Amino acid sequence: MARFFVAGCNRPKGGTVLLTGADADHARVLRLRVGDRIEVCDGAGTDRRCVIRAFGSGEVEAEVEEIEPCASEPTVQVKVVAGLPKQGERADYVVQKSTECGATEIVFFLSHRCVARPDGYALEKKLSRWQRIAEEAAKQSGRGVIPAVSAVEDFAGALDAAIKTELPLFFYETGDRVPLKQALEEAGVVRSAAVITGPEGGFEPWEAELAAKTGFRVCSMGPRILRCETAPVAALNALMYATGNF
Repeated sequence: MARFFVAGCNRPKGGTVLLTGADADHARVLRLRVGDRIEVCDGAGTDRRCVIRAFGSGEVEAEVEEIEPCASEPTVQVKVVAGLPKQGERADYVVQKSTECGATEIVFFLSHRCVARPDGYALEKKLSRWQRIAEEAAKQSGRGVIPAVSAVEDFAGALDAAIKTELPLFFYETGDRVPLKQALEEAGVVRSAAVITGPEGGFEPWEAELAAKTGFRVCSMGPRILRCETAPVAALNALMYATGNF
């Protein structure tokens, strides 16, 4: 069943939902017809099962048949905070797979060892692209929420974005760390968490020390060194499994 996001949609059962712009164009590309059923999500976790009633000029009219909470949203809100990769396709991968696996928010940051340092205009274009990737991944995976994709300009901003959750996890490849499994078991039931991972070159020792002093659990994902685009997705999946969302 084709899925569309209409932000703020609050139509009751029997009400009319209008698809316009790119959504209406997409419905035509999918060769949808009057009588076909679609899913319309309000972007806040509620799905509306609809039946198409008419096609107009630049719009598609559908009637709401059922309203129910989106069954695919996890019970824990996870913020993925990742060092900005040098290569654009790696950032694309982080956004796409983190969305599919249940992230609520994705934040890229610049740290000491980040190679890529886009200026304001270039970063704005990247953010627009990443948000489109997140929307498409949310549609494909049946999400009820499109993760917001943003960027902060330094390491302090990354820590600030992540520390506001109940379980902020910082992943580092050396030094005094606890296994991820142990950190999750000791945390018990959590409603929100963050996973923060570094860029290609990893973190500087002082960055890991600052994270520990700030209140992060400094964790290990085992003896293997993961690529910068693999680490956040692996950490997110482990957290989803530990909280019963797999």
